[in-house]
Amino acid sequence: MSSSLKIDRQGHIATVTLNRPEVRNAFNESVIAELTEAFKTLGQDASLRAIVLAAEGKAFCAGADLNWMKAMAGYSWDENHADASRLAEMLWTIYSCPVPVIARVQGDVYAGGVGLVSVCDVVVAVDAAGFCLSEAKLGLLPATIGPYVVRALGEQASRRCFITAERFSATEAHRLGLVHELATVETLDAKVAALVEALCANGPAAVRACKRLVQDVAHATITPSLRDDTARRIADIRASEEGREGVQSFLNKSRPSWLA
Repeated sequence: MSSSLKIDRQGHIATVTLNRPEVRNAFNESVIAELTEAFKTLGQDASLRAIVLAAEGKAFCAGADLNWMKAMAGYSWDENHADASRLAEMLWTIYSCPVPVIARVQGDVYAGGVGLVSVCDVVVAVDAAGFCLSEAKLGLLPATIGPYVVRALGEQASRRCFITAERFSATEAHRLGLVHELATVETLDAKVAALVEALCANGPAAVRACKRLVQDVAHATITPSLRDDTARRIADIRASEEGREGVQSFLNKSRPSWLA
């Protein structure tokens, strides 16, 4: 528990909640450090099946905290580089977390907040939420979040969103693929719970392996080496205890142990 984050654990599910509603859950050095540490720790927990990333208040995340931005205005190049590197490390830590991460987006998402959403595996957002990659309005660019946003939005949509800094709706974010599920305020928690339930119905090791597979092959050239790698991956999991149990449970019409 910290002033910036709330972390709750219920069985195989952890919820990490941004807890700075008074500043629209904006980032500063402390939030970045705490999120990095939280996801490093949770990622090492082999019993976890899913992590829900949520936020308190009206906004999900408004990007950089104003006081933090004021401090950055006086930074040298080296200080700016070190600062941006910490944000890059936080984003990578969440993106590469072995445990699937579901974003519960209950409000507006701006700038770095879009990056935070983009590193999650599944995104559920209320239909009233707005999105904006607003950096260019300040004479900046969404550099550290860029690799993840471009993967989530696609190159063509990212080009427009980056250079115009236009606000776009949750419906548009859904159309572009950044958001997987739209919900009303009243149905948001039910939709997140249904996704968590779907995750937990699957083999835990298989789910983690599926997450790694997508990240590893999404932009890879289909070479003989990649084909062999994928054959090795399926052989590994077929020969594993979980894989053998899952197939036998399917054939015998019985429940595997992870559903017990």
